[in-house]
Amino acid sequence: MSGTDRRALLTGGAAAGAALAAAVSAKAAKTATTSGERPLIINALGGLEDPAAPPTESGDGVDLAHPAVNDRAIRDARDSGMNAVNVTLGYVSGPMEPFEYTVRTIGVWDEIVRSRPADLIKVRTTADILRAKGENKIGVIYGFQNAAMMGKRADRVDIFADLGVRIIQLTYNVRNQLGDGSMVREGRGLTPFGREVVERLNARRIMVDLSHSGRAICLDAARASKAPISINHTGCQALSDRPRNKTDEELRLVAEKGGFVGIYFMPFLRYDSHPTTADVVAHIEHAVKVCGEDHVGIGTDGVVSTPGDMKAELADAARQYAARHKAGVAAPGEGPDVLAYIPELQRPSQFRDLAAALAARGHSSSRIDKILGRNFLRYAQDVWGA
Repeated sequence: MSGTDRRALLTGGAAAGAALAAAVSAKAAKTATTSGERPLIINALGGLEDPAAPPTESGDGVDLAHPAVNDRAIRDARDSGMNAVNVTLGYVSGPMEPFEYTVRTIGVWDEIVRSRPADLIKVRTTADILRAKGENKIGVIYGFQNAAMMGKRADRVDIFADLGVRIIQLTYNVRNQLGDGSMVREGRGLTPFGREVVERLNARRIMVDLSHSGRAICLDAARASKAPISINHTGCQALSDRPRNKTDEELRLVAEKGGFVGIYFMPFLRYDSHPTTADVVAHIEHAVKVCGEDHVGIGTDGVVSTPGDMKAELADAARQYAARHKAGVAAPGEGPDVLAYIPELQRPSQFRDLAAALAARGHSSSRIDKILGRNFLRYAQDVWGA
């Protein structure tokens, strides 16, 4: 596909999304809740940044960027109805020393939350999520997308627990000392050290997240963990055979153990890497069929604000892909002309649009409530307590 064709597809999709939002928002308001109140919406993996604003760098080096959590991003998050979001902080990949970098980025997010007491709440318990909803604030859940910062010490889990981290993903796409990510051909399962870390995560009531993991480590962790585990942002491999998506075997075992599966708004939902709202719905429906309606939710892996200029977006996507490919962390389905989001859902109405699309498919308001946030809250109560 040429750049011109790609740009036309994206702008056309954005226009269609705007039309969809206008057409269904009233219907969503009527059908997406069981009580007439705004539903509880929890994004199991997402962001609070303004995608149209560049991040500001810290004063001590370009390796530690302050996310662009500005007035527009907060306003859009409120308008979306989102009550809490798992934000990624700490080391994911790159040349930084994982432990030091992670501690420093926790400090960055603490500063962001402190600077906006009228807007943000740091989430340590499920009560904090409900308080955020009641006070019209956004609950910020601290989460990792790699456990490389553990080094060789499982007791570092205690440090991160005390700093307020509530979710730890065991691997990113590549290999670490706990096991193999989804991009590693050998597909090692959970290592002995990985078992130590899972045991410590259980003891400190931190969620064990198997997003980005290889199949073997996901199954091993589900069996080894004394607490339910999650796959906070994924798709269904049965519908799109990409390494980032999970097999029915993985999805089923996580659900059988009482866990949670969040479906993302990512290019991996379709083989051509250009999914639409209908693809999100299809993956949710498949996950519900495999896992049951009490174990499926959303983990968009994106923000709610509309991006800036599309030409600039495409150029940035190409730059990001080049950097990820060079670092060896790009997954099949990524590419220089592939956006890491679904254009028609990249707007503050995204959750209402999804709710309306689910309702149009015949899903009940109670099921939609579960998918939007109640299932994650139930899972969080099981792991974190009240």
